[in-house]
Amino acid sequence: MAQQQGQGAGTTTVAMMSRNPSYYYSGEGELSLAVQRQDSLYRDASRAGQHEQAHGEGWARTLRLAFQCFGVLYGDIGTSPLYVYSTTFDGGIRHTDDLLGVLSLIIYSFLLFTIIKYVYIALRANDDGDGGTFALYSLISRHAKVSLVPNQQAEDELHLHISKSSSLRRPSVQRLASTAEERAQWVKDLLENSRPVRISLFLLTILATAMVISDACLTPAISVLSAVGGLKDKAPHLNTEQVVWVTVGILVMLFAVQRFGTDKVGYLFAPVVLLWLLLIGGVGVYNLAAHDVGVLRAFNPKYILDYFRRNGRHGWVSLGGVLLCFTGTEALFADLGCFSIRSIQLSFAFGLVPAVLLAYAGQAAYLRVYPDHVGDAFYASTPQVLFWPTLALALAASVVGSQAMISCAFATISHSQAMGCFPRVKVVHTSRQYQGQVYIPEINLLLGAAACVVTVAARDTVVIGEAHGICVVLVMLITTLLLTVVMVLVWRVNIGWVLVFACVFASTESVYLTSVLYKFAHGGYIPVAMSAVLMGVMGVWHYVHVRRYKYEMERTVSTERVRELVSRRELQRVPGVGLFYTDLVQGIPPVFPHLIDKIPSIHTVLLFVSVKHLPVPHVDPSERFLFRQVEPQEHKLFRCVARYGYRDRLEDARDFVANLVERLQYYVRDVNLYGAAANNKVSYPSSRCDSMGIPKSASYAERLQLQRARSVAMLHSHSQHQRFIQREMEKGVVFILGESEVVARPHSSLLKKLVVNYAYSFLRRNCRQGDKMLAIPRSQLLKVGMSYEI
Repeated sequence: MAQQQGQGAGTTTVAMMSRNPSYYYSGEGELSLAVQRQDSLYRDASRAGQHEQAHGEGWARTLRLAFQCFGVLYGDIGTSPLYVYSTTFDGGIRHTDDLLGVLSLIIYSFLLFTIIKYVYIALRANDDGDGGTFALYSLISRHAKVSLVPNQQAEDELHLHISKSSSLRRPSVQRLASTAEERAQWVKDLLENSRPVRISLFLLTILATAMVISDACLTPAISVLSAVGGLKDKAPHLNTEQVVWVTVGILVMLFAVQRFGTDKVGYLFAPVVLLWLLLIGGVGVYNLAAHDVGVLRAFNPKYILDYFRRNGRHGWVSLGGVLLCFTGTEALFADLGCFSIRSIQLSFAFGLVPAVLLAYAGQAAYLRVYPDHVGDAFYASTPQVLFWPTLALALAASVVGSQAMISCAFATISHSQAMGCFPRVKVVHTSRQYQGQVYIPEINLLLGAAACVVTVAARDTVVIGEAHGICVVLVMLITTLLLTVVMVLVWRVNIGWVLVFACVFASTESVYLTSVLYKFAHGGYIPVAMSAVLMGVMGVWHYVHVRRYKYEMERTVSTERVRELVSRRELQRVPGVGLFYTDLVQGIPPVFPHLIDKIPSIHTVLLFVSVKHLPVPHVDPSERFLFRQVEPQEHKLFRCVARYGYRDRLEDARDFVANLVERLQYYVRDVNLYGAAANNKVSYPSSRCDSMGIPKSASYAERLQLQRARSVAMLHSHSQHQRFIQREMEKGVVFILGESEVVARPHSSLLKKLVVNYAYSFLRRNCRQGDKMLAIPRSQLLKVGMSYEI
């Protein structure tokens, strides 16, 4: 199909544009290499360390990012001591030794999931420094054809040599060097040849995405509500309704400050979290010394076995409260694009871990003496002289605790939208220095409203905690499955270690999942309902997006049809440059003949522009544009693919046009300089000429004179072309958008008609339009409508 489209587009020569052009594509799809350079797509699993070096990260930058980590990543994990014991022992403490069992569960759950799995394994499975579920999916999709949208075309490769040496190509059996490679090839074949497996992988990815977004509503609700609940100790006249509305007011302020961006919010909140961690760590040491330092025996895992032996089914159900100790770990992974591996590991090991574990141990020591205070364990175990400072910091830290999941939701939606899995929303990049820090106004408003509704409806941290737990453990289980695929397909780890990883984490997380599902009717249905709606939105959008793309691919305009259209006598050439936007990266879209039929005129210079998001976080600006010239050459028709990573920001219309035209001028120059020899027409028989078309019998002086004459002619020609394009640009630029209405075919099933004609149509009408996403001035916009029956 790709080859057929390339021929249908009438392509001649394709050049990768930079000031020192490196790569060219011939019309037959052959590849020629001029200068070999580093390719951001041609990196393997070792790219984690390369990412750090590529950004020139020194200790000063690492420490600065580590400081910001406290303000963005650790608020959720750091505030979990507010409610873990009260949620775990919601029916009271049956035996004081149960505290040792629960503390041991907290210690080893924290060690196993947060430290080992995420901080020291998952962070290494990043996609060029970017983390999260969609980053794992994009990493897998670059090593196997699992994406449902075609992403294995030449335009998806940043440089030419990747098509020959990358793992995207299928190695021959004779070249498989080891059992690990054979196993990776088997997994690759399974993923590529089984459509049910590909669809299942995609559904798991969007399920995790939906759960992360849902968690971004629940985390602020439970964190702030737990902190505000401490007011009842000093103000007993406050009733539950008043506490709820105070919480709602704080939530409104929290979501209002998101527009300032992760960078500023991180610097603003980091001192608060640092003080909070110092406080809870200090209080933990005080409680250990004042009440029962013997609780440190919980580092012996035998107390876990004793706990389950003593409590049986009740102990299993209580796991739903224990897992709240590692909430926020998925955000730690998903927000990696805002920070770096080294900064997270440094701040985590020396700041978060000791403070949080001391806080849990201190509360256990206090509850060994006062087990009746378990319903308010955190504030009850705090010395009265520190109550008000603790309450103030708890309120501030709970607000910060929500920041990690909110930032995670923004990053996740930005990824999914770039991959064609989410309706179009405005993504604002809030930092010039850190590309991964984004803010989405529409999503922020919806998250804030949902968090307030959940708070008012639930009115209790226990109910929200049960809902919160389902989000946490489901996302962790899906991450484990994707990490297992990465280990086999990308890292090619020894199968023994893969099995150990999969068995240990999948089994333990499944046990936690069964525990939280037991209380499904008591609050677990909240995130499931929210995630079902989000999955429906993403599934509908992605389904129609894929079908629409394939519809256009199957109906690209042939070479003969293009020649016929542009050669019509009644066709007028309007002065200026026209940018015709299309989703196709190869071929001319079917809406182009529709435009010619309705308005028989095109601009003097016309470019068919495709904005394509590659499954990589970033594309270097020098690799942004890929050009083809559409035959016949004298009509000045070009194809341009503008390629972005899912973390890259789209320029505004003025900057985009300036960059595009500049690169187009270089392309025209390169076609003249590098394509002249191939396209040169000489009057000598080829057998009597060399590769440059110069007669073999010519003397040295004649050869030199001919070469100089040709060089002067080529330079003059390309200078004329560049000046011509610049003059046309100065006459005006018009943006042409193909606004196609997508409808189901008349004989389609009822379900398909509901999905396409109603659900997708509703989403498209209520999300941002293409001209808004591309920041196109209305005075320069022309829309061309056409109906697609899919």
